Amino acid sequence: MFETIALSTDARGVATLTLSREDKHNSMSAQMIDDLTEAARQLAADRSVRVVVLTGAGTSFCAGGDLAWMRAQFDADRATRIAEARKLALMLQALNELPKPLIGRIQGQAFGGGIGLMSVCDVALAGAWAKFGLTETRLGLIPATISPYVLARMGEGNARRVFMSARIFSAEEARELGLVSRVVEADELDEAVEREVKPYLTAAPGAVAAAKALARSLGPAISDAVIAETVEKLADCWEAPEAREGIAAFFDRRKPAWAIDA
Repeated sequence: MFETIALSTDARGVATLTLSREDKHNSMSAQMIDDLTEAARQLAADRSVRVVVLTGAGTSFCAGGDLAWMRAQFDADRATRIAEARKLALMLQALNELPKPLIGRIQGQAFGGGIGLMSVCDVALAGAWAKFGLTETRLGLIPATISPYVLARMGEGNARRVFMSARIFSAEEARELGLVSRVVEADELDEAVEREVKPYLTAAPGAVAAAKALARSLGPAISDAVIAETVEKLADCWEAPEAREGIAAFFDRRKPAWAIDA
């Protein structure tokens, strides 16, 4: 049914939503964004689902934006870029507002949009070997559409430690920043996820959904206006000279003009 993800549910009502572009490190394409949006709709409507686990196939969770998708944005006009960014933003909103607990199982690298996906999880558990990064500024872009969720997860102070530098950071630092709840060794990750799942199987599903909605309503506002603003800011960046240089340098496999050796 889906081209880029897998969705299965066990007898207990535990659904596993897997990013399934292993050969591309589960980078987000336009099709994956559509698939995740539809999966969120199905999961929200399925009364048999009690908990959802979000993970990636292979050695990466999500390496950010797909190269072909990025190249298409590079060549697109403003209206098309806005439309594509809005699809990403609405997919994240759908997962963020999913009326089920969403547990992130982060088994490898998570960059750019992968950080956005982690940030909409209620709990994220990471393997000790995982690496993270908000890498957009290396390309002359900003982490715009994911920003409401990243800021809601980390808080402004913590986010500013990693939001602009594009540096890669460890699982342990991700935990310190509030992005990850717990860091475990490779052979302990599935057990750690199961420990997060089990309490929900004894809690009333309606009350769980209501409690999650209450927590979200009391947190930072992520309104349609906020989403629209972030989409516009990303479109502005795509039109700026730095993005043209950064994206061109990326595809040419060279350093952008502003990069210097430290």
